[in-house]
Amino acid sequence: MATSDNLAAAFAGESQANRRYLAFAKKAETEGFPQIAKLFRAAAEAETVHAHAHLRVMKGVADTATNLEAAIEGEGHEFKEMYPAFIEEAKAEDNKAALMSFENANVVEEIHHDLYTKALETLKGGSDLPAGDIFVCKICGNTVSAVPDECPVCHAKASAFLEIA
Repeated sequence: MATSDNLAAAFAGESQANRRYLAFAKKAETEGFPQIAKLFRAAAEAETVHAHAHLRVMKGVADTATNLEAAIEGEGHEFKEMYPAFIEEAKAEDNKAALMSFENANVVEEIHHDLYTKALETLKGGSDLPAGDIFVCKICGNTVSAVPDECPVCHAKASAFLEIA
């Protein structure tokens, strides 16, 4: 295996560890262990440092237009190819929990694809996106500029949306 493969694997592993540790921190917090939660959040941040270092060495961050193009390609792959295949397999296995998770993600990845496409068009026109709020549903990841009464993807209440700074 080449060093470039090792960097890609390390980036993936560190990225997954970050997300896993943040989930562990939430669980520890709900179980009444705030210091263990803090430890998980600290380790998650350290994993982010490692992931960003590996990505930097891989030259995985370019200018914003190129980054948007990469994001569009990635989101397109997810909602056109990856999640549809996962959905079919979950249906075949009658795994309802996985099916719901995949279906929600699939819808949201297409939303992200469209948002990134609009952002790239705006950038190519010489400007940033207009100032405004962005909210994410904590249940399914739906990303919106105004909080709906009910999430159109997962039907969560408006209170499930988190404002992104």
